Amino acid sequence: MLARILPPVMAAVIAIAITAPHARADNRPNPYVRSIPASTITVSAAASLTDVFPVIAKAFTKRYPQLQVTFNFGSSNSLVEQIRAGAPVDILATADEASMWRATGANLTGTPILFARNTMAIATPRGNPAKITGLADLKNPTVTVAVCAPQVPCGRLAAELFAKNSLTVTPVTREVDVRSVVGKVIADQVDAGIVYSTDVKAFPNDLTGVSIPSTNNVVTNYPIATVNESRNAQAAKAFVAYVRYSSSAQRILRAWGFSTPW
Repeated sequence: MLARILPPVMAAVIAIAITAPHARADNRPNPYVRSIPASTITVSAAASLTDVFPVIAKAFTKRYPQLQVTFNFGSSNSLVEQIRAGAPVDILATADEASMWRATGANLTGTPILFARNTMAIATPRGNPAKITGLADLKNPTVTVAVCAPQVPCGRLAAELFAKNSLTVTPVTREVDVRSVVGKVIADQVDAGIVYSTDVKAFPNDLTGVSIPSTNNVVTNYPIATVNESRNAQAAKAFVAYVRYSSSAQRILRAWGFSTPW
């Protein structure tokens, strides 16, 4: 976990720097809010945050009415490469720690902090026509399975999930990100897909989820960081702090099925 990787002194300095303007309750007046100049920040975020981040942004802009937030959603690895290529991004949020550390190691971002945790689930078309009951059913050669490509977090997690349960599963497709897997399942093009638990929760009318027991499941932590080349550093730091430290943002994350990584 990120908190264990950071040297203790650095972790303390970062915590003080980020939390100081936000130490008071969400609904109390804060002069720091008014000190941030009007601007629009761009957040590059993992595809699994597509639904929840706009909800958080709406709450954030109520607190900071002079700020606007735009989003660029995609696979975590592609977002890192876009920033490396010079994309005008202020904040990066990835679906795993490895993707973020590639960005941080290349000096593309500041020090990341963890803000959410997710687990994996089996998604089936509505009604579960293939009658899948658990992971073991996915090794049946007559069952068609979609996963993410191995270079993206959801693909690596699917491989980790199968290995943990000693399963040999041959996917019929490997998609660019988790929402592409969701799309294949909703369209009834596959019998099942390995997605995040939050994806199943986001599409209750289109998907039927098959839960994976915690002892058999794998987890992933979500880090967020400001981009070093951001032209809106003050606003970017405010958004990062809001996502991690505000009770409002954390309530929203829990409502969408995320848990805390601490």
